[in-house]
Amino acid sequence: MYNYNEALSVLEQQGNLRQLPTIEQQQKYLSTPNQQQMLNLSSNDYLGLASDAAMQADFINAIQSKALPFSSSSSRLLTGNYPIYAALESLMGERFGGRSALLFNSGYHANLGILPAVSTKQTLILADKLVHASIIDGMKLAGCAFVRYRHNDMEHLEQLLKKETNRYEQYIIVTESIFSMDGDVVDLNTLVQLKARYQNVMLYVDEAHAIGAYGKSGLGIAEVEYCIEQIDFLVGTFGKALASVGAYVICSETIKQYLINTMRPLIFSTALPPINVAWSYYLFEKLPQFTAQRTQLAAVSGYFRTQLAERGVLTPSQSHIIPYIVGDNEACMQQALQLQKRGFYVLPVRPPTVPVGTARLRFSFTASIQENEINQLIAAL
Repeated sequence: MYNYNEALSVLEQQGNLRQLPTIEQQQKYLSTPNQQQMLNLSSNDYLGLASDAAMQADFINAIQSKALPFSSSSSRLLTGNYPIYAALESLMGERFGGRSALLFNSGYHANLGILPAVSTKQTLILADKLVHASIIDGMKLAGCAFVRYRHNDMEHLEQLLKKETNRYEQYIIVTESIFSMDGDVVDLNTLVQLKARYQNVMLYVDEAHAIGAYGKSGLGIAEVEYCIEQIDFLVGTFGKALASVGAYVICSETIKQYLINTMRPLIFSTALPPINVAWSYYLFEKLPQFTAQRTQLAAVSGYFRTQLAERGVLTPSQSHIIPYIVGDNEACMQQALQLQKRGFYVLPVRPPTVPVGTARLRFSFTASIQENEINQLIAAL
């Protein structure tokens, strides 16, 4: 029998043993049983909407007369397809230029299920080296050939496309728009141009860390770069800047109907609670109004990057996710603990989440953070 205790001991010796934290949160602060109040610098609540009590009260007041159960109790293909799902998909399709939208239970469900559903043995997936674990799992489940191109290296990607031309019936380029560990941003327009130069190529973009936080209307990097219509699978989540739960894909109506009929995580999962979908609708409807929050998020993260650069600390980040590379696992953990003692809740990110030797402090900023707090953080660092 496999020795699980020994495996856990090895993880502990490597500095890779993970534990669930016991924390209490209040707006942009949190606390642990043995710590004072700390500024939360590890949150995905990028616009600060999850703790907006006024919006929560307004939403609850607005839905009091509506029948919105706390459970769907079924998959959407059985009895769990409430009208609010179609309403949100219609709103999103309209905002994304008249395309179709399909909801999922989570970003992991989306990435785990879409690629296996749309791939065949004659499909080649070409994925960025640093795509999320959920995409990697989806590629493996797809059962088709896949290759990984060097991170954000468009020349390497084109070399692979040239090499594999006419060997497969379908090619799917897979990337994130903002990468979750380095915080850098993909060149979507170059990907769109590559797609146009080669036959039978589709483009899959995960906007999990961009939706809500970027674009004039908050529609992500694809809106910033004016290429929404050129992306075949535009995936995003409600669990980060949109302060809710669930995920979606923006695609053609044909692809939507095909996914409804073939995507296993959609077919065989109980649908999201209708009240949660209603909350997502409420926030997404207001998304264009959050310009001030997006501006503040860009300002505070840009200020932190500038302060690091002035001190000779280089970072690949171009966004609100900013890694501070330490290297050694134990040193990274100790530095995170020291920052927590100074009042900053920062977490170490270690292998296998990131490559060996690149353990880092991962700063994830929100619109609630102020410049004076950044100055205090820089002093602590």
